[in-house]
Amino acid sequence: MTSIAAMIRKTSAYGLKQYFNQNWVLTAANIDWSLSEPTLVGPLLKAVDNMTDVEKARVELDAARVGGLADDAGQTAILSVVADNSPYHDLIGPHDRALWLFLNHPDLFRQAEEVRFTDERRRGRAWDGYVVERFKVLNRSLEATDAFKKAVRERFLSANVHVDIFERRRVIFNGASCDLIQIAVYREGLPDDVLEFDAGDLVRKVRNPVFEAALTYEPSTGVIEVVANDRASRADLATFMARDLLDIPIISEKLRLRHYDLAPLLTRHRFDTDLEDGIESVSVKQLRLMPIDNPGRRVTLECMRNCDLDIWSMADDEFGPYNPLLGGWVATQAKLTITFNPKLGARRGRVLSLTVTMPHGCNLKDLTPEEQLIGEKYLRRWGILSGADLRHD
Repeated sequence: MTSIAAMIRKTSAYGLKQYFNQNWVLTAANIDWSLSEPTLVGPLLKAVDNMTDVEKARVELDAARVGGLADDAGQTAILSVVADNSPYHDLIGPHDRALWLFLNHPDLFRQAEEVRFTDERRRGRAWDGYVVERFKVLNRSLEATDAFKKAVRERFLSANVHVDIFERRRVIFNGASCDLIQIAVYREGLPDDVLEFDAGDLVRKVRNPVFEAALTYEPSTGVIEVVANDRASRADLATFMARDLLDIPIISEKLRLRHYDLAPLLTRHRFDTDLEDGIESVSVKQLRLMPIDNPGRRVTLECMRNCDLDIWSMADDEFGPYNPLLGGWVATQAKLTITFNPKLGARRGRVLSLTVTMPHGCNLKDLTPEEQLIGEKYLRRWGILSGADLRHD
């Protein structure tokens, strides 16, 4: 009941009353909603515990979905699909906002889930990008969408295909945003048999799994992005979208991968930052090095928290004339720490840790949207990140 407890403890009494009254009238009727919010936690948890197994499982699944959009990434995903004048903006607390959308606009809630699914996998192993014509108008007619779904059915031998098409925004830099059109594709997979209990007996039942893929088109840049597990299918899905919905017959150019170069860190580096970002300091905490003539060897330099030297002074102090930073070695991985100025009343500022691995690896995709923007901005400025334009990131 971890998800249920989190939702009950972090959601207002008003939001919880809406949820339980909408789904379990009898259970909610036994709750004294006039109690203070901290006092309500115990009775609500007890009420859920007294539910049937099926009811309790439903609450657990609902709470997990709401919790999935209650963190920073989830709230950003919601903002990308919710109108600026929505009552959502007047609510206080991420769980209240996520629950309100879940109860009042289930279609928008699902779209926000699809946005998070897509953006969390951008630039990862399940992602590819393609450059096509700019400012194309997506054809949403029944004829065009049927042609797209038919192509997906034939490509994957799927009996059923469901498509969601919606407009959304993506934060790109310094609070600016770009407009996107997103397509969520759900296709039925080939039959599979799974073990299940039926009246206490272990039996095999036939199930058709559902697979999800996502595509986005950014008119201002002419970029199609695809998130799908199968590499070969990503090009096909992009082709179907371009041909059937954008009237673009051929996709010829693949979006260039981002490239990381750690050579600037082999010598003492000046990490320039902008005052408005509130950055106190930037340091290199770790450098992993490989000799040019022997790729089977590695040396790692690491400055711990209590070290009174930076990474370059430490290397010179330890190795002298044999310092690997002086030549003959390349940096294959680095860990940088960005420390922010403390906020009012705080003793310490928050810390952003970036791990960069040559040539295409970085933990940026695991960070919050705000941290991603800061990380990408400065990795580019410091000469570490190149490749796809920031507008495509």
